[in-house]
Amino acid sequence: MSNQHLIALDLDGTLLTDQKTISSRSKEVINKAREAGHIVVISTGRPYRASMQYYHELQLDTAIVNFNGAFTHHPKDSSFGTYHSPLDLNTAKTVIETCEAFDVSNIMVEVIDDFYLRYFDKVFVDTFTAGSSPVDHGNLIHILRDDPTAILIHPNERNEKQLRNLIKDAHAEVIDQRTWGAPWNVIEIVKAGMNKAVGLKKVSDFYGIPRDRIIAFGDEDNDFEMIEFAGQGVAMENGIDALKNLANATTKSNEEDGIALYLEEALNL
Repeated sequence: MSNQHLIALDLDGTLLTDQKTISSRSKEVINKAREAGHIVVISTGRPYRASMQYYHELQLDTAIVNFNGAFTHHPKDSSFGTYHSPLDLNTAKTVIETCEAFDVSNIMVEVIDDFYLRYFDKVFVDTFTAGSSPVDHGNLIHILRDDPTAILIHPNERNEKQLRNLIKDAHAEVIDQRTWGAPWNVIEIVKAGMNKAVGLKKVSDFYGIPRDRIIAFGDEDNDFEMIEFAGQGVAMENGIDALKNLANATTKSNEEDGIALYLEEALNL
């Protein structure tokens, strides 16, 4: 189709309601978009294991962007290729040593769909890992053998700002640092230069869709590059002000079917 669009959906705070579900209205409109020939992809900071339930729920058969662009693959088409850009292991261990000195509450290290914990905490596991169990937990400096895709740090509030600044100053050239939105108090670290736009470009190249026919939805600071990259970058009403200022448009919140409302008008669904 000559006007085929690529629709990129962030999950938390965007496609998902506050209860982490996809509304029936959103599913209906996304399905209409797919039936009309448009390409729908998920683009998230989550690992694949924590996003595949929504991939299957939407009955997608497209590529997916995980870890904010550090891991992009196609679950159903190996010809797409697998793009994994992890942190250097030595850099990761240095970051972990810094976190240990700051007595952080916990550290989770992800290697694609495997993960490792500093301290085993059932609430933490249930909250962040979609019910999966860690490969191992304990002294991460000794446990880790592979370059990690991402590091998630749960800091103590009393020295969180100092920790963020120290990590940034020490590793600015080799890592990118993100902040998770409410209610999570998490620092996420990935390899420098990794963002959702990097993954989305690989996806758009694969499907042959130019930037001016990409519609991307997001709500947080990890959506900046994707919103800027897309021809139509759309911020959610519940999103941060900086993203709304950058976006081409703002739609209703994740609790008000903002994605569905925007797509119905933009694509005449």
